Amino acid sequence: MKVLGINGSPRGERSATLRLIAAVLEGAKGKGAEVDFVNLIDLDIRFRNACSACFQEGRCVEEDDFPELYTKIKAADSLVLGSPVYIDQITGQMKLLIDRMADGIQCQALSGKYGCSVSTSGDHAEQAVVTYLNHFLQMLGATPVGGVGVAIGRDQNALTRAEEDARELGKTLAEAILTRRRYPEIEAFHQRFQEKFKAVIIGAKPEWPGDYEHWVDQVWIW
Repeated sequence: MKVLGINGSPRGERSATLRLIAAVLEGAKGKGAEVDFVNLIDLDIRFRNACSACFQEGRCVEEDDFPELYTKIKAADSLVLGSPVYIDQITGQMKLLIDRMADGIQCQALSGKYGCSVSTSGDHAEQAVVTYLNHFLQMLGATPVGGVGVAIGRDQNALTRAEEDARELGKTLAEAILTRRRYPEIEAFHQRFQEKFKAVIIGAKPEWPGDYEHWVDQVWIW
């Protein structure tokens, strides 16, 4: 099983968020996972230009690092997303990735896979970012198994304690993959989401033939 961590901090290797991601990966690796991570700051990922080529043809026309990263994301069994809090939300680097994965939502690109999220803040909103990132995973079709958020500005030991929580989260993530653990509430969300998008995809068949064919291939439309 492959677990991929994605760090949205512009501090890259020096970031506190990466420490949490690394701890999750360490926990998963201890349960037998093959792990890898990327720092988004090291990649050339441009703004989404709303050309709809991904909806129409199933490919991105931008010549940057996104297509290679997206291939790696879809090849993984699980995704670990991490972002520090910037003005009560995720970083611009993480938002660029999320926007570029719009077609992944419509095609449920991570259906049947698992994930989790981590966040660090100076003072507040870390739990809101974890919730946001896990919701994004759900929208992609994945099943988030939990998250770790920590405010580190007022407690120099908070991050160290959170790393232990992150290791346990990594173990939970790996066990969920191995046992195909089910989460009824998330399954219900996916069912509602698919039903909503099914009508959209059918109605937009002339404009989005690539997405329509994907849904047919997945036997979500017949």
